[in-house]
Amino acid sequence: MSQAAAEVQYQIDLSSPEHHLAQVQALFPQTDSHILHVNLPIWRTGRYQVLPLADGVRHFEARDAAGQALSWQRTDVGEWQVQLDKPTAVTISYQLYANELGQRVRHIDATHAFLDASGTLVYSPEFRQEPVQVALRVPDHWQSYSGMGRLGAQQFSAANYDVLVDSPIESGISQQRSFEADGKAYQLVVWGEGNYNLEQIVSDLQKVTAESQAIWHGYPFDHYVFMVHATSGARGATEHINSTIIQLPRFNFRERKDYLRFISTAAHEFIHTWNVKAYRPAAMVPYRYQQENMTPLLWIAEGSTSYFQNQLLLRAGVMTPKEFLDDLAKRIEANQHTPGREVQSVAAASLNQWTSGGGDYAANNSVNIYSEGYMASLALDFSLLHDTALKASYREVHKRLYQDYRVPKGYQVADVLQILQQLSGRDYHDWWQQHVDSPLSLDFAALLAQAGLQLSYGNDSKMQPYLGISLGDGLTLKRVARNSPAWQAGIGAGDELIAVNGIKVTAESFGKRLNDFQAGETITLTLFSNDTLVSHQVVLGQQPSGTLQLQPVKEVSRHQKAFFKAWLGIDWPFDNKGNFKA
Repeated sequence: MSQAAAEVQYQIDLSSPEHHLAQVQALFPQTDSHILHVNLPIWRTGRYQVLPLADGVRHFEARDAAGQALSWQRTDVGEWQVQLDKPTAVTISYQLYANELGQRVRHIDATHAFLDASGTLVYSPEFRQEPVQVALRVPDHWQSYSGMGRLGAQQFSAANYDVLVDSPIESGISQQRSFEADGKAYQLVVWGEGNYNLEQIVSDLQKVTAESQAIWHGYPFDHYVFMVHATSGARGATEHINSTIIQLPRFNFRERKDYLRFISTAAHEFIHTWNVKAYRPAAMVPYRYQQENMTPLLWIAEGSTSYFQNQLLLRAGVMTPKEFLDDLAKRIEANQHTPGREVQSVAAASLNQWTSGGGDYAANNSVNIYSEGYMASLALDFSLLHDTALKASYREVHKRLYQDYRVPKGYQVADVLQILQQLSGRDYHDWWQQHVDSPLSLDFAALLAQAGLQLSYGNDSKMQPYLGISLGDGLTLKRVARNSPAWQAGIGAGDELIAVNGIKVTAESFGKRLNDFQAGETITLTLFSNDTLVSHQVVLGQQPSGTLQLQPVKEVSRHQKAFFKAWLGIDWPFDNKGNFKA
């Protein structure tokens, strides 16, 4: 690579990848400092949790411009301090172990390497804003891709480390397609065999990416890469400023429900190119890689992205109105069966994201910034549509955030409230206190009626007994819903169910056995609790059978149809009999 003044250069040797190892060199320009601080982030963008990223670094060395060894010491989980006696350039070298596919940070094997700089390439705060070059040495038959600028077949450039850390590299044996949409260049790169259809994916991505302009005006990139891993188990996705990485089990593409999950994920990560990457909460600008970045606005970053993802698919014709409304119904039903929604606000969940966990306690006392943020976004959208006589929606809020609060500026709660007031002429402080800073409680029937929709479990639905437990392995209780009949009887997560009314049950027979009773009946559950045999009397509750659906109201008005179109951007999809139009 050509040496440039104040340029940081990285060399990654992947020539022997079969043991998940790489050799990395980082060449920092001359510095007059007595100590060069060298860091590896303790978290990666897109996942708001501290991770042991430096654990993959071994055989760390530091040398001056003459190749002489320099003294250094490890001073923090993600920091090394190199001692300097005189001004000099510094070369850092280390071995990198990369076998963490599901974390979407680093993975190297005989067929490919996925490298996110947050877990791969060290940086120095002193040179964080300097230009960057990355050169890879790879097996002859490998191809390398990134959203960064390309200098050669295996060589990339970035304006600075912040761009580098948000521009992962996929190198190896893969399938690739290039396409254009609305004047922008895209690549689809798929590693791994699977039952996907590349032509269908490209066709749908062309439609979806262009629909982004229904929300924003303009693009924060010229070139974008969709990276896909078809794997044997890893799943998930992470957004970046010029690309995304999506992981799915290799045979989870063909069935319609699986494909919708994939293409919806692609839309979600693509939306993040604006919402999170181009603009984000001020508390996260600039990213502080060596500590948590706390903000009460993560629900906008993530939940609002979830809210918009299927709207892009719907507008693009990739998802049908029925599929969209079925998904919304599932989300509403899941919300109503989340006890934590009565306890934690979406703002508190945003602050708690860095330490959030799973399990029974979390389900009963917490909400998820994705799902609850979706509902807060829905409520805010409907409120704006109502207050502006359908002239402005929540899309307009994000358009303003992109226009006025782009990185390096960032936005705060007061900025969002100001935008809402400008759009509606109404002070939204009280609304924010009720829906964001307090646990969110929505009257979905009244809310959706504005768009001509009603909730229904179907004509054949009937009330069935409700206990309030979820089984884990076998008959061990994974969760007990707060204030459910089982909860009120003193049954807890971790207890092992043995019998109902003195008769042994199995994991396969328990559901059928429960349906032998009526709501309001008292049954006796026998369980092992902390290895002790106990019995509890439980008064069964009730819940409707069937699947929640969204259907049109019987006599939909012209205004309700107009509300529906202003909300989703499509015409009323039902005929006069309440069936979806062909």
